[in-house]
Amino acid sequence: MKNYTYLELHTFTKDIFIKCGMPLDDAIQAADVLLSADMRGIDSHGVARLSGYVRLYEADRANMKAQWKVIHQTPSTATIDADQGLGLVVAPHAMDIAIEKAKQVGTGWVAIQNSNHFGIAAYHAMKALPHDMIGMAMTNASPLVAPTHSKQRMLGTNPICMVFPAGKHLPIVADMATSAAANGKLEIAQRSGKEIPKGWVQTKDGQKSTDANELKKGGSLLPLGGHKGYAMASIVDIMTSVLSGANYGPWVPPFVSFLNPLENLPGKGIGHFVGAMRIDAFRPAEDFKSHIDNWIDAFKNAERIDEKQQVIIPGEPEFWMQNEREKNGIPLNDLVEKDLLDLGDKLGVKLV
Repeated sequence: MKNYTYLELHTFTKDIFIKCGMPLDDAIQAADVLLSADMRGIDSHGVARLSGYVRLYEADRANMKAQWKVIHQTPSTATIDADQGLGLVVAPHAMDIAIEKAKQVGTGWVAIQNSNHFGIAAYHAMKALPHDMIGMAMTNASPLVAPTHSKQRMLGTNPICMVFPAGKHLPIVADMATSAAANGKLEIAQRSGKEIPKGWVQTKDGQKSTDANELKKGGSLLPLGGHKGYAMASIVDIMTSVLSGANYGPWVPPFVSFLNPLENLPGKGIGHFVGAMRIDAFRPAEDFKSHIDNWIDAFKNAERIDEKQQVIIPGEPEFWMQNEREKNGIPLNDLVEKDLLDLGDKLGVKLV
């Protein structure tokens, strides 16, 4: 396993997207989102995904020269058609629109249709923090999750993120999949040859399994916490896609290029939903942040089961990881490194 600097991986990622025809500004934005995942320790959604985006482009399922546009709006809302582009590019723009609307009327909400995978939700939601706003981002995804009491893949991992600015403390960043585990966690286990915890996946017959390769055998991911996770995933699916006009449920196009989307799709592409709420639309921002600090202090000082293990605030481990990787670089799994080197050879881009 070798460590690379942020700049090395960002430059490589940007240049790969440019080789695929993406304009410079979009390529920089897409690289920003991917590298933010690696820096925060979410390796499943960082540069490890780069070759997947390229394969979608080669399969004519991702438009690297997309011209997204607002197709409907009110003072506080908008709907965007992403022109089959990458969510890595359109979602940050959508969040900017939400923030501007929130500045004007208190809140801003943007639904997005006809898109592709948008990386980690936290990147988009966290854009609200410098504006003393609460941020939200969610997306639906390829159907890999079975509803409660089913063995059929009907929902994606459908992540949701909400962020809250603080005063003296780091912001609260609650970013999570609505499945028991994200598919990327299975991919990491596959690369390391490890079993996964029981309760993450089931076989194609509905039996619990610890095999990280179970999805390749027709199995499915399980919802987070059973029926409650299924309900949360359903909310994300409806907010991102039924609301925007994107595909939903089993019709969401698969991320992998070797599987074709179903026929007779009810919508367009993958859907996202982002939002921003101005804190001072509810109470003075400094009062809110003071109480968020108090909230964090209370939870950090909660009585521990084991004094060696501190109580963690949502998003805290990712900030720790970012600090560590800023100092020591980003480690790449050998298989991910080889995948990137092969991709670079194919497109004529050097990793370093």
